[in-house]
Amino acid sequence: MRTWVEVDHAALSHNLKAARKMAGKAGIMAVVKANGYGHGLNEVAATLSPGIDVFAVASLGEAIQLRGTEKKKPILLLSAALPVEYPEIGRRGFIPTISSLKEARLYADAAPKNAPIHFKIDTGMGRLGALPEEAFSILRDIRKLSLTLHSISTHLASADSDRNLTRQQLKEFEKLISYIREFEPKVPIHVLNSAGTMLFPAHAHDLVRIGLLLYGISPLPRFQKLLKPALSWKASITFLNDLPKGHGISYGSTYRTPRPMKVAVLPVGYADGYPRHLSSKGTFVLIKGKRCPVLGRVTMDQIMVDVSAIKGIKVGDEAVLVGKQGKDEITATEVAQKADTIPWHLFCGITGRVAYVYKA
Repeated sequence: MRTWVEVDHAALSHNLKAARKMAGKAGIMAVVKANGYGHGLNEVAATLSPGIDVFAVASLGEAIQLRGTEKKKPILLLSAALPVEYPEIGRRGFIPTISSLKEARLYADAAPKNAPIHFKIDTGMGRLGALPEEAFSILRDIRKLSLTLHSISTHLASADSDRNLTRQQLKEFEKLISYIREFEPKVPIHVLNSAGTMLFPAHAHDLVRIGLLLYGISPLPRFQKLLKPALSWKASITFLNDLPKGHGISYGSTYRTPRPMKVAVLPVGYADGYPRHLSSKGTFVLIKGKRCPVLGRVTMDQIMVDVSAIKGIKVGDEAVLVGKQGKDEITATEVAQKADTIPWHLFCGITGRVAYVYKA
């Protein structure tokens, strides 16, 4: 293969066990949107299904794809749906996120009687959700409709970066929940994402919504030792070039060889999801267990790396863009930071040109 991703299902299972330990008595809502964070929606779900309570996706299309293999577990849509999608959501028994009374009424008219919904409260994210001062009255009116309340949640805006803001959100939400519990004593509550589950387990309530943690990447470095990254990204060397001193490499010749160099070409570029922002950022790949610098600009289909120090190198040798080789490792976090982005973005950016290999 030219470039491929390997997904380790044993690592997924390990991370689920770690998540369960962090969550305590709370159930697990596994977030598998965006093609399972780039790991493969249905394949990831098949491994996680025995140990989780609810799956969460972003859209109706993702829910339909998931239901093709996952026949039993509830599937919740985290993003707002279009009204035109309501009949199909209701017919298939998916759980839409509702943030307003208008949405609830439209959905009640389109869906079967007693269809389940998920009610969202906005405590600071500024995306979906009813404002806290309106939430109680909206819920009271929703109770009059032919709908069933599956769960209530809020979303933490900065659990991995601003603990004071997170504590404020949690405090406001807990106050609301104390009132809501008076007339909905058994409805499941969920608020914690991966970072929240790590830092604020006392607020786990009935479910935790786990995404990145399941894939083996911690949003908080000190917890990384508890997890196993599930995804590795690799490529095969397609060409070797001996270049003289002063020779330009890639578009714009932004890099010129400071000495005679052996350069390997790897058939992976930004059309595969390898970020162009990694150009000239001190990025490495692993070849024969050694770090080899990426030279010049990342192009659409190829990157060039310095392999002058590698003995016995040949076309077809394996290069690791993300993952372990020998005693070294290039983590998704390292690559994302050099591209000035986040691991979520790196994973979700992997395109359909990249082959997938799944390991038991």
